[in-house]
This record gives sequence, structure tokens and C-alpha cells, in this order.
Amino acid sequence: MEENKKTLTPQEQRDEQMISESFQRLLDTYLSSGHRGKKDIIIKAFNFAKQAHKGVRRLSGEPYILHPIAVAQIVCQEIGLGSTSICAALLHDVEEDTDYTNEDISNLFGPKVANIVEGLTKIAGGIFGDRASLQAETFKKLLLTMSDDIRVILIKIADRLHNMRTLSSMLPSKQYKISGETLYIYAPIADRLGLNRIKTELEDLSFKYEHPAEYQELEEKLAKTQDERDKIFNEFTPPICTELDKMGIKYTIKARVKSPYSIWNKMQKKHIPFEEVFDVFAIRIVFVPKKREEEINECFNIYVALSKIYKSHPDRFRDWLNHPKANGYQALHVTLMSHTGQWIEVQIRSDHMDDVAEQGYAAHWKYKNQAGYDGDSELNVWLNSIKEILDDPQPDTLDFLDAIKLNLFASEILVFTPKGEIKTMPANSTVLDFAFSIHTFLGSHFLGAKVNHKLVPISYHLKSGDQVEVLSSNEVHVQRDWINYAHTAKAKAKIQALLRRSDREKQKQGEQILTAFLKQNDIEPTSAVFEKLEKYHSFPSREEFFLALGEKSLILNEDDINCLMGKKEHLSATRRLLRYIPFIGSDLKDDKNERREVSADVEKFVRSIDRKKILVLNEDNLSSCILSKCCNPIPGDEVLGYITPDSQLEIHKRKCSETETYKSKFGNRIIAVDWNMHRMIKFVTTIYIKGIDAQGMLCSIADVIHRQLNISVKRITIETQDGIFEGQIDVYVYDTSDVAHICDDLRQIDNVTSAIRID
Repeated sequence: MEENKKTLTPQEQRDEQMISESFQRLLDTYLSSGHRGKKDIIIKAFNFAKQAHKGVRRLSGEPYILHPIAVAQIVCQEIGLGSTSICAALLHDVEEDTDYTNEDISNLFGPKVANIVEGLTKIAGGIFGDRASLQAETFKKLLLTMSDDIRVILIKIADRLHNMRTLSSMLPSKQYKISGETLYIYAPIADRLGLNRIKTELEDLSFKYEHPAEYQELEEKLAKTQDERDKIFNEFTPPICTELDKMGIKYTIKARVKSPYSIWNKMQKKHIPFEEVFDVFAIRIVFVPKKREEEINECFNIYVALSKIYKSHPDRFRDWLNHPKANGYQALHVTLMSHTGQWIEVQIRSDHMDDVAEQGYAAHWKYKNQAGYDGDSELNVWLNSIKEILDDPQPDTLDFLDAIKLNLFASEILVFTPKGEIKTMPANSTVLDFAFSIHTFLGSHFLGAKVNHKLVPISYHLKSGDQVEVLSSNEVHVQRDWINYAHTAKAKAKIQALLRRSDREKQKQGEQILTAFLKQNDIEPTSAVFEKLEKYHSFPSREEFFLALGEKSLILNEDDINCLMGKKEHLSATRRLLRYIPFIGSDLKDDKNERREVSADVEKFVRSIDRKKILVLNEDNLSSCILSKCCNPIPGDEVLGYITPDSQLEIHKRKCSETETYKSKFGNRIIAVDWNMHRMIKFVTTIYIKGIDAQGMLCSIADVIHRQLNISVKRITIETQDGIFEGQIDVYVYDTSDVAHICDDLRQIDNVTSAIRID
């Protein structure tokens, strides 16, 4: 043994020591966790993984085996799983990155471990076509396995958490892809499984890499206001402690500070500065119940005691005790008025509720054997809903991913059936969603609904406490526009499945109509003929072309024959209309040619981009890019590039909602981008302004913008109602510093309360 050590280089010796220490820490954590001590199989899995990954290093430079060990550490310590999951975590990259197969893993470690590893293995590229999303397909596979064994997704979350913790070694484009993917799907899943601590860390790390400047700014502001929060805590809590001591309750009181990402998200949604986010700070009371079965009653007893000290806000009372969130979260939230005139949220929960709130699914195991505990029931309900969606595989995996995402959010309402049974539904659910949640037959034959004994339209959004009666008829069948009224993943999936079934019949009819038409005109019905006609009528796919024929929304005529015979006079319906509108029809050809020229230039530019480097935008190459209209980026904004399927480069703000989709589904098309403009080109941006209406207000605004700042204005719209004015100003600026300057100066005007840029 000593001889082997001597043959190792100093670097190899340091690596071996690092690996040994990391694995020993994992073993120590496992042995102290309370799980059955199956140490031997963990050691066996470690030795196998170490050998499989021998000589491989991560981008950070450390031995690759440290990554599986770190994932296993998270699985054991932060999620609370046992030996099977630890083994799977240690082996999770073996099948994907080495020559070992799933059969090898099964033979050595058993089918359970092998199935989990298989579920964690990414799908190989090149089997879904050019337009398919490999990310979406891989995630679909993950969910398919997860529906049989929840440990798959728990280990995947641990894997993602460690990747996020070590993201600094990756290229910026990779950072955007991974952080976007994390925010889009992994953080919501962690939330849905009740892994609050992990969910928060995933969100904050994503925020840190996507918006480093804003993250740093919020961290600094939180640090600066820490003393103020400490002062509030020290003034607010002593009377509470005195009262709880009198009641003989064993408790801890701690301050909860909102995470940087949550604060930033609220600032973006409400267009408010940090200073106006009032729930940054909350008080949490965690107590040990005298009797476990009485813990809910004890929560309410504490609330009654608090309401004697401080007045509560009537509209800010949240009872998550009797009706827990879908992820198992239980607590009593009240907002109390402090003696200094500040509203402060107080969260009341037992030690058991606190464990579940922070560790979710894993915490259930601690309490499984206690009387009256049914912590898995909500989880099983959710897993069953996932299985329902998986039972109806959709041809478009991207639609499937969106459907799953809809099903992740824990925001819920409670509604009642006519017999008084409670149904938990996602917020914004419609009566149509409710019908499908009861039974697919009821949804597919939906006629109408009564809410609280009154007829309501199909678009009616349910509220907590509503009593819903669904009306149905066998004469009614699913309509295409129903998809616009469905909000839940289940309803959307069922409607699409029923429509596809109906569409297949109409597509067959359409194909028969086309074949008969062609034979009547002595034309052979070949695939090339079909393709020519579908392009002529501008249909994106053969299926949609046949469907239009089957539905009689498209009627074939002499123009189609002319098209197939190559006659020049044939025009589509659109072009026949446009030739009677001279100023549109005349420009149509030229515009098309221009687009073709631009497209060629753009394609050449896109091909020349080095994806491993940050693309610098300047006056020379900006014309080859498309500044996205959905978020209106200007120099100074944090941006990224997205290469479209037709090889154009779109520039989006990193916080744009569209980029969330691109990063999570088409991460390989993301380009890291930065600005290097020289104040030569002006851009239009919009500023929202609000305040108290006063004489000469419009004149003051115009004076600041034009005379003081010398800014060109494109448009001003101001509306006044009940003494309050608000409006939008479209201005020409060089970059974000101009916008900040304008907003600062506008806020200096008397009676102006808000001036912010909006997209």
C-alpha cells in the first residue's frame, strides 16, 4: 500500500485525500441519519463509480468523482434519503459517461438502483429530429420514471443543486441555459415536493448567474437594512415571549428574511423599488406541542394569545392548518400591527410542520409511524395527476412540458361539489377544469355549470369556497376553442387528446377528398403532389392540410390544378385578395426579396458566431440581429441571444418571459451577449409615470424631458381619474443610463410618486 502511495504524483495524492475525506463525510452523515446501516453497498457503489470515472475531471479541474459524492451528500443530508438513493446518486453518471451499461449496474447493485440510474440518464441526441427539444424529451423520460419511483426526481434535484453550486466554471451561455432550466422546471418541482430550503437556493443561484448586478445590489441592500430588522425583532418579540412563557409552551422565535430572488420577483411584477417591498421580514414561531394530535389547536391558541397583544390585519389571515398546501405545507399566517405602526407577518407552526416546510417529502418519514399522520396522501394525489398526463402521451413534447409545469405550482383554491365534498384546484381554474377533474366523460360532454346555484359561462374562474354543479349532455362534444378556457394540465391534456382523436377521422376524410379530386383531374396522388399543395396553401404540416380539407374549410378548385400544372397565373386566396389592394400587393414581391437578402446576410453572420465566447454587440453587427419586441432590450440591459430555427439571432433581456422557455427547451441555441455601443444609435423605450394631478403637471413633465434633458419624445399618453394621473412616455435614448437619469429627474417633480421604465 505504501509503495502504491509513493508512485502517486503530489497532485494525485491531494486528489486522493480530497476524495477520501469527501466520501468519509458522506458515510458519517449516513450512519448518523437513523436509516438502516447498509454501509457495505454504499462503499461498493463508491469504489465502482470511482473506477468508472478514473482520470476524468470536471471543468472546475477537480476529479469528477467528487460530483457524485457531493450529490449523494445532498441526497443523504439535505433530503434525508437512504442507502438505495445514495448508491444511485453515486452511480448516476456512470451509464451516461462511461462504457458501463444499465445491465452491469443491475447485476452489481440490483434492479431498483439500476432503474433509478436509468431514469436519471439523459437521452442521446439525434433521434427526435431537428426541431425536437432534447431537453424536453429528457425531462419527459425523467417524469416517466419518477411516476414509478419518486426517488428519481429527488436525486435529480440534488444533482441540479450541486451543478448550480459549481456553475461558475462554465461558459456564460451554459450558465444561462442551466439557470433558466432550473427556474423553469426544477425549482417549481422542489417547491411542489416541499423542499423549501433547496427551492430557495436553486432560485437564488439562478438569479445570481442570470442577473449578477441586481443580485449583488439586493444582497447589499439586505445587509444595510439588517440592523433595522434586528431592532424591529427585538422590540416586537419580547411581549410575545412573555405570553408564550405564561402558557408553558416550549418554543423558538426566529426572523425570516425573504430571499433575494423572491424580493426581485416581487419588484418586477409590481414595478416597485426595494423600499416598497413590505414583507421582506417576518417572524416565525416554532413550538413543540404538548400533545402531537392537538398541534393544530395549539397553533390557534397561540394566535389568540398574540391577538391580545397586537391587532391583526383582517384580510391577511391564512389558514394552512385545516387545508394544507399541495406540497404538505402547514402553518398559520397572521399579520399584526406593531406598536411602532408597522405590519409584521407572523408564521405559527409546530416543529413537525417546520420540518415538512423545509424538507418536504423527506420529513414525512420522521413522522410516518405516529398516530393519525398521513403525510404521503397529498404527494400521492400529485403523483397520480402526473401519471394521468403521462397516460396520454402527446406528440409535441414541448406542449407536454408546459402542461407539467402548469401542474407544479402550489397556489390553490378549495371548492365544493353539490354534496359538500372538498376539491383542491389550482388557482385560476375554470368550471371546465372542475368538470374534467371530476371525470373525463363529464368534461368532454360539458354543457354548462352552476356556481353557488347561479349559471356561469365556461370561462368563469373559480374562487375558494365556491360550490360547483356541472351540467352535461351526451349531445355535446369537445370543441376546439375549449382549450382557451382550460387552465389545468389535466383538462388541457384531455381536450387535446379528444381533439386529436376527432382530427384523425377528419384527416382521413380530407385525404380521401384530395385523392378523389386528383384522380378526377388525371393527376397521380403522390407525396410530392401533396407537398406542393400544402406549401401553396401555406400549411405548416400535412396533417393540418388534410384537416382543413376534411372540415371543408378549404375547397379545392381550378387554381390548385394550375399550381400543379406549373401555370404562372395561379394565385392563392391570400394573393387574390391582395392584388385588389394595390399598395399592399405591389410591395409584396419586393418585400419578400428583401427578406430573402437579409436572411442570407443574417445566416452568414450567425454561422460566424463563436459560441464559446461572449458575442459583443456594436454598431457594425447590430443590424444583423433582431431586437425582440416582447421585451424591447436597449444597451445597458442584461441580454442574451437566441438562434431561431431559421438561423436568425434574436436579442432578449435575460429576464424576458420568452427566454425562460428558450433556456429550458432549446438551451443549445442560447448565446452569451454583451453591449459595446458608442452612443450613436437611439432606441425607443417606455417610461410609466404616476402621481397626484395638479395644475401645470404636463408642462412640468415636458419641461424636464425636453428642456433639462434634451430628450426626444415619440409619444406621451396621460390619463387623469379622481385626482390621480398616470401615463406612459415613449422616449428615444442611447442606453439604460439615460433612462435612469430621466426617471430620477421625473421623480423630483412635485406630486410625481412613481417614474419607472416598463417593457
